[in-house]
Amino acid sequence: MRGIARRHGTAQRKAKPLFREDLFVVLAAMGERSKDIRDRALLLIGFAGGFRRSELVGLDLSDMEHVRQGIVVHLRRSKTDQLGQGRKIGIPFGRTRWCPVSALDGLVRLTMMDDGPLFRPIDRHGRIAEQRLSGEAVSIIVRERLAAAGFDPTGFSGHSLRAGFATSAAQAGASSWKIRAQTGHASDAMLSRYIRDGEMFSENAAALLL
Repeated sequence: MRGIARRHGTAQRKAKPLFREDLFVVLAAMGERSKDIRDRALLLIGFAGGFRRSELVGLDLSDMEHVRQGIVVHLRRSKTDQLGQGRKIGIPFGRTRWCPVSALDGLVRLTMMDDGPLFRPIDRHGRIAEQRLSGEAVSIIVRERLAAAGFDPTGFSGHSLRAGFATSAAQAGASSWKIRAQTGHASDAMLSRYIRDGEMFSENAAALLL
């Protein structure tokens, strides 16, 4: 069987991207409970920043800087930043009702904290823990929120936010270097699979024939 797999090749397993339009459906299905407020901010910040799940749960409140155009996220370290030099990611005010900056502000009002982890566990009574969420918790939240909105969550994970941003941005016509400015991909080669997926139906040759 291994010989067959090598000969014919196998598709690389990767998280399904959570596209912009589907994200909006997920957000519309959410309420205003404490977990809803946290998860709304987590999904929007994770998507808009193109963050890895480890980067997302590693954020502290002190990493968020409000500026006139939105917020600047000071990412202290990431997978491709082994020297720990850090980088800045701009997240602008949204043009739709799903503004990541407003969602962040709502979370800050909820927690009433000014330091420590940005995203924290919340129990069924609405009590907010002091520790930070785990990376696996992000994957669970993504799948649970998709299921609650009527989607099949199979194949989705915490990486779906990052993949969804990159693919949706490519569909919207963003250049690879602008996408990389958010995601922090080390090269265009690393980003290319998202670009290919995003442009799959853009000026598709079959559309000229059928």
